[in-house]
Amino acid sequence: MPEPSTLFDKLWDSHVVAALPGNAALVAIDRVFLHERTGASALNSLAEAGRTVVDPARVFAVTDHIVDTRRGRTDQTLMPGGQAFITETRAAAKAAGITLFDVNDPDQGIVHVISPELGIVLPGCTLVAPDSHTCTQGAFGALAWGIGSSEAEHAMATGTLRLNKPKSMRVCFSGSLSKSVTPKDMIMTLIASHGAAGGKGHAVEFAGDAVRALDMEGRMTLCNMATEFSAMSGFIAPDRKTFKYLTGRRYVPKGAEWDQAVESWKKLISDVDATFDAEIKIDASAITPTVSWGTSPEHSVGIGGTVPENADERPLEYMALQKGQSLKGTPIDAAFIGSCTNSRLSDLRRASALLKGKRIADHVQAICVPGSSRVKREAESEGIDAIFREAGFEWRESGCSMCFYAGGESFRSGARVISTTNRNFESRQGPGVKTHIASPETVVASALAGAIADVRELL
Repeated sequence: MPEPSTLFDKLWDSHVVAALPGNAALVAIDRVFLHERTGASALNSLAEAGRTVVDPARVFAVTDHIVDTRRGRTDQTLMPGGQAFITETRAAAKAAGITLFDVNDPDQGIVHVISPELGIVLPGCTLVAPDSHTCTQGAFGALAWGIGSSEAEHAMATGTLRLNKPKSMRVCFSGSLSKSVTPKDMIMTLIASHGAAGGKGHAVEFAGDAVRALDMEGRMTLCNMATEFSAMSGFIAPDRKTFKYLTGRRYVPKGAEWDQAVESWKKLISDVDATFDAEIKIDASAITPTVSWGTSPEHSVGIGGTVPENADERPLEYMALQKGQSLKGTPIDAAFIGSCTNSRLSDLRRASALLKGKRIADHVQAICVPGSSRVKREAESEGIDAIFREAGFEWRESGCSMCFYAGGESFRSGARVISTTNRNFESRQGPGVKTHIASPETVVASALAGAIADVRELL
């Protein structure tokens, strides 16, 4: 009888092309995704070296990181020199013969949103992109992780990458989530309780009743922040929800091939007696709406908690908070809903349900950036955009806007922002900006109150 295997072992073993000295292997790469911030650099470097993309059909590019999200956008951006990134990526993608989802393409959007929407990511595949949140796509039972531009060149030219095999970890969320507790709260609780380096050197499988109960978009949120746990990747075994989500999408197999693929994908589970190098168990019923207080996702507490007494001075000074201070009631200047973590249709539906018929505090600047052009269209068809606008939010085009500051758009210097983004590093959303990360529900409740608030009280 074969040894029981983890899901990670099955994904890894099925892609090993050759074993290398030590714990390394040459691993087959099924999909490569580029974006305009580094895409032209990788493609042009490849061409200058006299190499070509070995299989252009497996390589995709998108304009999402630098592209403007204001209405009526063009190639021009607020980032100095940003237009060149877009035009050069466009030219390089055309020359390489790869698919580009350009500025005004109906399928444009954040890479980790459009890849699932289009069925580019599939269970059992390997997918890489020069973006640390590529692990988002592990929600489909794929092995997906972020790489550098030089690695992207190698993957495009050879269809492989050299990797040291990470250890395996299973994080099990048992029980059920309470009302108003979200996947964002789940992953923030994990990172807060086990540290931002808790998953270092590991590939993490998320499992348990609470994970199985999540829809696919919730699973993507959970996997999205595996990189904030320092994991190589995060993933979830595919199931009927996965297959239903993918059915009929643009790049998925069709007909008999689809049926064969599903039968194969059903085997992508950890065997009952499989052994993990590490395991973490969390009671999902004990999780509450969570918000960050410092400058790392590990600096987070339940909304009813306080800044820890043993908190380091640097993040306290930057965030202008005190030890023992309650986060609830802390005034905010701005609110943001967007990013590859929480900008999908279900996120916007839940947020708009709380906003309907209400108005945010007068002093709060609020922005909503849908994760893709498709999400934006579908939200508008349901009247979600009108609810956001009437509540006082700006309604934008899709992209990575306001998730990270690269010399382009930002909140005003020193502003305190509650945000659905995945990182609260110093100046992440602009010079001196103080970012508190939270779920869309907590962001809405706080925007309405004008201060960090408990969404359970709103309900």
